Amino acid sequence: MPSGNLKSYLNLHLIVFIWGFTGVLGGLISIGGTDLVWYRMLIASVFLFGWLKFTKTPYKLSRKVLLKLTFVGLLIAIHWILFFTAIKVSNVSITLAMFSMGAFFAAVFEPLFYNRKMLWYEVLFGLVIIGALCLILNVEFRYLQGMVLALVSVFFGVMFTLLNGKLIQEHDAKVITLYEFLAGFLFVTIYLLITGSFTAEFFSLSINDWLLIALLASICTAYAFTASVNVMRKLTPYTVMLTTNLEPVYGIVLAWFLIGESERMSTSFYFGAAVIIAVVVLNGIVKNKFEKQEQ
Repeated sequence: MPSGNLKSYLNLHLIVFIWGFTGVLGGLISIGGTDLVWYRMLIASVFLFGWLKFTKTPYKLSRKVLLKLTFVGLLIAIHWILFFTAIKVSNVSITLAMFSMGAFFAAVFEPLFYNRKMLWYEVLFGLVIIGALCLILNVEFRYLQGMVLALVSVFFGVMFTLLNGKLIQEHDAKVITLYEFLAGFLFVTIYLLITGSFTAEFFSLSINDWLLIALLASICTAYAFTASVNVMRKLTPYTVMLTTNLEPVYGIVLAWFLIGESERMSTSFYFGAAVIIAVVVLNGIVKNKFEKQEQ
């Protein structure tokens, strides 16, 4: 592997590790999911805007594109709110295990978005994942609410990813992300205003929460996103996809060591989670094999 590619590959693993750390931060920060998303989107927007100014990147877009980005920003906000709320009502391990369902959702909805036929092995792998989820549901039924919230969060995550897949073809990824974050921040602000959530207590965060939120918004959001875009210039989409599937592994392991006893799950849970992760990785291997045969 050329030295440039090796450096990008190691950087990609760092990015995926950071994404896995996001769930752990959500579990460590004491405020609710909606409040956390408000702070995350606000601070991440500030970092991204500063980066665009520093790099002198043009960020003006047409009204038509801005409307699309506003809608995607709403989806991102809902996705993150459900994600962090799922962590609060269950735990990090449960939430990240459910996120492996994203591969199945993508297999179902991607053909509709990109006008391609549905692949039989993606559907087959999806059914195996559903079976593994049933195993987890059976042994960890007390976390049912968190599982449902996480699954709905995954659905919204796949939706905005598919939409972004088209938008990124024509616009700078950092620019569209800035507008999406600002739109999401605006929607969450309106919701918090309607519910009367902007109280003195809302802004009275502990020093620990401020530090963790700053870490979440800067490193885990603004940096990880821009770095992942740069990595795509050196590595193939297959390599990126396959490595990204390690996010639940990193997250669950980190949660075990950093959060402690509340993350200890049954043996059946880890078996089900291992099956899900193995199937997602196998999907990438099979996809690569079929693509080579078609070339």
